Amino acid sequence: MRKTKMALLGSAVAAAAALTVLGVSPAQGAAGKGTGVAGVKVAQSQAPDRAGGAAVASSPGAASALATIQGRIAHYVADHGTRYTFASYVDSATGKIVLNTDAPAGVVSALTDMSGKSAEQRQAASQLRLRHAAVTDRFNRRDDIQPYWGGAGITDFAGICSAGYTVQNAVGTRSMVTAGHCFANGAGVWTESGVNFFGTVSNRHLPTITGEAMDMELVGGQSYAGRIYTGGVTSTSSAPVVAAGTAFVGYNDYCHSGRTTGENCGHTATSISGQVCTQTGCKSPVIVFTGGNMIQGGDSGAPFYAKDANGGVWIRGNTIATDGVTGYAEPWTTISPTLGVSIVTG
Repeated sequence: MRKTKMALLGSAVAAAAALTVLGVSPAQGAAGKGTGVAGVKVAQSQAPDRAGGAAVASSPGAASALATIQGRIAHYVADHGTRYTFASYVDSATGKIVLNTDAPAGVVSALTDMSGKSAEQRQAASQLRLRHAAVTDRFNRRDDIQPYWGGAGITDFAGICSAGYTVQNAVGTRSMVTAGHCFANGAGVWTESGVNFFGTVSNRHLPTITGEAMDMELVGGQSYAGRIYTGGVTSTSSAPVVAAGTAFVGYNDYCHSGRTTGENCGHTATSISGQVCTQTGCKSPVIVFTGGNMIQGGDSGAPFYAKDANGGVWIRGNTIATDGVTGYAEPWTTISPTLGVSIVTG
């Protein structure tokens, strides 16, 4: 493990040179691991994903039927626990409701029955696309040094997740965002190698812990910078965070960067108002995405983002769950107001 760290430090000059191509100075790259800045405003009209893509407008009936189904699912999980998993949203490519679940047919039928509802709701429910699959958030780079970057492997020695991105509160205290199902409040978190202390967990939000439909927490107490790892799982390369904001339905080149699968792009956002119910309860709204090399165990908490022409990162949230084909991310638009934080840029 120490050898890996020495390799990371030893490659500083090469990494810094690579970062220059991305439009940042070597002083901001691996050689110095500068801390970055906060409060830099960038016009959202410059966001690479703002134009989105072709989308089919959902009908009022589909939106209403989905709200009914999601409400029923949330109540079902509250009453019966997390034995079964659920993810539901309106697919922007078809305008139809999608339900992914491992629940038996009888449960699904009761949750999606629109008897007594409007004709539009009944029609939308009749066109629902059902996929029998379990959705999991049991996520299991690897030996980071301060100031810490997003996308790194982190552990409490019982489980492994990925760091998300650096934020700061109103008084300027910095922390790293990750998924709330990763670690308990007060837990000490280390780099995946176990060599360096990464920080202490606070501000945990999770349905099974706080009753909120959210999956987020902070890791703080150490030094964190506005950059995320790029490249493979043992990469020393990184990219600067430019801004954070909402995801756009239909944009087809979103990326994630986690300790298990590294950096992968080509994801399409199919919804930004989905619901996903896993072993740790129901979360909504969530970003729903498909395509590309999907997230895997250990990628939970990893940054979900768009990259601009200069290689800069536009944070949209962090990954929380997958069924192997479809992924789900906690949106920045929920994280920022809930935690009272702003993004730290690189």
